[in-house]
Amino acid sequence: MKKQLLSVLSAILFVQISMAQHQEISEKPSMWKGMLNRAKDSTTFLHAIKSGDVDVHLRYFFMYTDNKKELTDYFANALGGALRYETAPFHGFQVGMSGSFIFNIGSSDLSKPDSASGQLNRYEIGLFDIQNPKNKRDIADLEEIYLKYNFRKSYVLFGRQFINTPFINLQDGRMRPTSVSGLWLSIDEVKTLHIEGGILHNISPRSTVGWFNPGESIGLYPGGVNTDGTKSEYAEHLNSKVIAMAGFQWAPVKYLQLHLWDMYTHNISNSLLVQADLQYRFKDNTLFAAGQMIRQDALKDGGNADPAKTYFDKGAKAMTFGAKLGWKNKAFEISANYNRITDHGRYLMPREWGRDPFFTFLPRERNEGFGDVHAVMGKINYNVQKINLKFSLAGGYYKMPDVKDFLLNKYGLPTYSQINLDIRYQFPGRMKGLEAQFLIAGKINVGETYNNAKFVINKTDMVSYNLVINYHF
Repeated sequence: MKKQLLSVLSAILFVQISMAQHQEISEKPSMWKGMLNRAKDSTTFLHAIKSGDVDVHLRYFFMYTDNKKELTDYFANALGGALRYETAPFHGFQVGMSGSFIFNIGSSDLSKPDSASGQLNRYEIGLFDIQNPKNKRDIADLEEIYLKYNFRKSYVLFGRQFINTPFINLQDGRMRPTSVSGLWLSIDEVKTLHIEGGILHNISPRSTVGWFNPGESIGLYPGGVNTDGTKSEYAEHLNSKVIAMAGFQWAPVKYLQLHLWDMYTHNISNSLLVQADLQYRFKDNTLFAAGQMIRQDALKDGGNADPAKTYFDKGAKAMTFGAKLGWKNKAFEISANYNRITDHGRYLMPREWGRDPFFTFLPRERNEGFGDVHAVMGKINYNVQKINLKFSLAGGYYKMPDVKDFLLNKYGLPTYSQINLDIRYQFPGRMKGLEAQFLIAGKINVGETYNNAKFVINKTDMVSYNLVINYHF
């Protein structure tokens, strides 16, 4: 059924491209570009279809992980694309759909564990289908199919869609992003206030090709250990049918933005985020600062009455605090960032749903699943506007609980330092729409690993090399 739907989408897009007089090309180096609504409604539904927006995106991704000597190194080459179409408004209504396809065009054997540690591949498998590492060709998904109604500056959308929130987000650092299904509302009727939220009943996590209810989606990625040190068994054993989420962004004065997000996950947990962002502009410079707090509480039995098969221990809670301070102008941005996860318990947010919202987040590692963490990160961005070239250099120190402190360390990650170099280039002129990114992420072990390779491989004393080429048209 999925292949048939993708075929229908391809046919619609082919007709649309044939009728279009020209295409706008995204100038942003992201996997998905936003579709702009038409200023006026179409007079007929046929006109709405003919006047719709098309986005075609092709992506090549090379990834190589260089692990410590005597541990397995991995590489992968992925090639894929995405097609997206959205009609013009017709009496306020729009219909949209998108699909993606991925091919493994050459990689290590991602189903074979490392002989020294017994651990499986961590990074490269995320380019494909984590549920079937041997799947190299049948990796396709209908990621969006929705009905949208626009009213004034707001809209309501029902169906499969993409959302970008602190807790559930695209996390599109692989071949395809995470998508969700449900009802989503965005309200922009007051100039200084933005409200969004909705109810979600299905999720298609990045690196998968299926759709799952919230409980089923948790545990598709490796689950680490329970708080008593036994292997987590919550995969396929969590009872959670719906997620309810709401977010508010308020700018009471010119230099201040306040953010409030709350996510209720049926039978599992409630997560609350409060954040304040300050900006002060003078001439061509901007000083900025931010503070963040997240509070989590388990609901009922945390997903399962059996402690060995639950996600949140009954009565568990977690707290995190973050701060950011920086300066920027048109060419440079410099920031110092800090995050603290207290020792009240593990901060738990399904990795299948999105990346960490922490100011200290760096690609290729997360602090989800841990408690009693101190993280410090500094970052410098340099934008050479004349040649469309961007450099980013970041370094951080992450003080983790001991790898054998199972109560606070879910994934056996020791204290580490990380350095990332990210270079991006957008081609000009006739090659507009072509973008290249080169990311090097190196992690250095600073903590005790007890001479156990499972605490090292794909975690520390490693370098991840990434080359990504995108083409939008």
